[in-house]
Amino acid sequence: MALLVSSTFLALTPKIEAQQSTVDWWPMFHYDSAHTGSSDSAGPLTNQTLWKFETGNALEYSAPAVADGVAYVGSQDSTFYALNAATGSKLWSFTAGYNIKSVADVVGNVVYFGSLDDRVYALDTRTGKTVWNFTTGNQVYSSPNVVDGILYIGSNDHFVYALNATNGGKIWSFEANSYVWSSPAVIDGVVYVTSFNYLYAINARTGKEIWSFEPKEPTYSSPAVVGGVVYFGSNDHNLYAINAANGKKIWNYSTNGFVESSPAVAEGIVYFGSDDNSIYALNSKTGQKLWNYKTGNDIDSDPAVANGIVYIGSEDDYVYALNAKTGGIVWSYKTGAPVESFIAVANGVVYTGSNDNYVYAIGASTTGQVSSSPTTSPLPSIQELPPWAAFLLSIITAAVLIGVIKSKRGNTFARQQNSLKEIL
Repeated sequence: MALLVSSTFLALTPKIEAQQSTVDWWPMFHYDSAHTGSSDSAGPLTNQTLWKFETGNALEYSAPAVADGVAYVGSQDSTFYALNAATGSKLWSFTAGYNIKSVADVVGNVVYFGSLDDRVYALDTRTGKTVWNFTTGNQVYSSPNVVDGILYIGSNDHFVYALNATNGGKIWSFEANSYVWSSPAVIDGVVYVTSFNYLYAINARTGKEIWSFEPKEPTYSSPAVVGGVVYFGSNDHNLYAINAANGKKIWNYSTNGFVESSPAVAEGIVYFGSDDNSIYALNSKTGQKLWNYKTGNDIDSDPAVANGIVYIGSEDDYVYALNAKTGGIVWSYKTGAPVESFIAVANGVVYTGSNDNYVYAIGASTTGQVSSSPTTSPLPSIQELPPWAAFLLSIITAAVLIGVIKSKRGNTFARQQNSLKEIL
């Protein structure tokens, strides 16, 4: 009977592999090339620590990009890490010339990121070896966005760059009016990016300006583009909705603090944080406030939305999980320092960093995580099995149970019953 049970589970192994290949990973800044910050991935419903990994300095603004079972993240210790997404164990690391605050973009076997050493890097995901690097004229806070073989990124030298993703060759550069801290969103052949004082729409093929919009104060927030509307925040305390085609303002919503947080957009709702300590949810069409939740300090972290929950960090040291419709708290998780790092959600786990030097993975270990250790890849539950397999497993379970009842009594029976539950 034990052999039959074992054979049945072995027959189901391809199901696990299929899940691994279809996991909705979070491979770049704010999830996708439009920077929606919204994923179909299941997020954690509890604040369980899956693992945490200590770097040599704070993770300010940088955050993990998670793809194919690996979390890639840079730190202010000037090191870029590849970590097992299921266990947190280090796979490899790469030392840049200075701090890393850029979020990586993972495309195939290459991971791209910027550094405050003025460079943009492309590394082999398997080895951490340099594929190429490109030197800009100043520090690179911006996160790369690779679309159709072209990497788009900003620099504090006032330029937005389009680079060949294969070899790092410059295709074009666009001169903005000031620092380009933000990360470009790219959709429908247009690059949307904020500089210190402007929001720009740039032709993705030629690098020519299409239009620009000037808020009242400097801007650090990166734009999200959904449904023909560009959403971004400004230090003039506003969250803006701008027509993506012509750069005209549709609406703005005023908070009581700087809006450095980059918005996420999901199911007709815009989510963002403010330095007035609150996270806001607005109607994406009208700008009407649906709810806000007040934390204990400024919010510079970017929200992530997954499976009806909004996840965001605060400078009160906590990561929050809120009901996306009501703003009600689902859970909170305390780190050792302010959380300015952005949020990634993949395969039931929240990944983020903190100024306490740690990378955090919050959530239970789930089926589909790729691990270097076979013991960390759990078997699928009965609910995950196809109907024929669930039926067959129920027959096997009944047969095993009958055998146990006949062969054991008293405490021995109880121990066998508990063991059976653990096996199943």
